[in-house]
Amino acid sequence: MEGLRQMSNIYDFSEVEMSGEKINFSDYKGKVVLIVNTASKCGLAPQLEGIEALYKKYHDQGLEVLGLPSNQFHQELGSDEETSEYCQMHYGVTFPMTKQIKVNGDDEDPLFTYLKEAAGHGRIKWNFTKFLIGRDGQVIDRYAPTTKPEKIEPDIVSALG
Repeated sequence: MEGLRQMSNIYDFSEVEMSGEKINFSDYKGKVVLIVNTASKCGLAPQLEGIEALYKKYHDQGLEVLGLPSNQFHQELGSDEETSEYCQMHYGVTFPMTKQIKVNGDDEDPLFTYLKEAAGHGRIKWNFTKFLIGRDGQVIDRYAPTTKPEKIEPDIVSALG
């Protein structure tokens, strides 16, 4: 994306939580972060349960999870409030969720521009693409939408080391 300055880690980014509160990624320094583009109406939405389980299991050891809803694949609810309520009610989500973003194209969120470049992969092909970020703010890996959260657990444990 033109005009996006080169960033060497995630700490220069920020997002806006559904509540309107700003999330500064600099607050994640020294933590392992799992970033996921989510969609409530996606057939993969049950992964939210597994992602929440990882968050609860490893949060005290330094894992942060951030869900970034996107309607780019036309599988998200109409408003941020509906998405938040749905994810909490159906999947028990307690990790932060941002306002809806775009993961591809001219209006894509700058974080996703960075993540795709840092992981060495292009376009986000579907909901529930996952990025694991190490304690140093660097991308460790990118996981396909169909990769179940429990398959990522060994990499999380290793990164938490």
